[in-house]
Amino acid sequence: MEVMTLNASPRTDLGKVATKANRKANRIPCVLYGGKEIQHFTLAPLDLRTLVYSPEFKVVEINLEGQVHKCILKSVQYHPVTDSIMHIDFLRLIENHPIKIEVPISFEGVAVGLKAGGKLIKKMRKVKVKTVPEHLIDKITLDTTSMGLGQSSRIKDLMLTEGIEILNNENIPVATIDIPRALRGAAAEEAATPGKAAPAAKAAAPAKAAAPAKAAAPAKPAAKK
Repeated sequence: MEVMTLNASPRTDLGKVATKANRKANRIPCVLYGGKEIQHFTLAPLDLRTLVYSPEFKVVEINLEGQVHKCILKSVQYHPVTDSIMHIDFLRLIENHPIKIEVPISFEGVAVGLKAGGKLIKKMRKVKVKTVPEHLIDKITLDTTSMGLGQSSRIKDLMLTEGIEILNNENIPVATIDIPRALRGAAAEEAATPGKAAPAAKAAAPAKAAAPAKAAAPAKPAAKK
């Protein structure tokens, strides 16, 4: 897992005026929560680019007045108009203390459906998990190798490691192999084409000749008077 080190400056004045002054001086106000102590400090915006604007999950080591605090990025507040970073919250990592984080999903393998002309549609990019700092992971893997055309993989299909609990519903789709329009059209055209004519039925056996009618019995002679 990648660990990123940031050099911070302490912040003692927490009022609005001081906060505006920090931003004007191109420093971002930050807070470190977790444990018994709350730390207030500032960071340079350029140092945060690879942390805030990266899809990867990283552990952060904040160097503040000679002390190193191991933590993770918890939340970022942006300016409503310029989208510039206004404030950042960090969460201190404490041994054996459970935390909830979002980690990216890594899609690995070449799906059977891709080889058949399908397209992999990623329905989720991150998943929420619960773990302790000792078992932290920077990604969670989905093996797409066995996915065929029209098939989906769900949360329950993700590959878990020790100490990781997924908090998302296990039936939520993570990825689907989409059938392109061209393939759907070809399949529909093939289904609409009539099949080969069935072999002709065997000729019916000729009907048996009707049995000849029996000759009528001769009439009896009339009785004498």
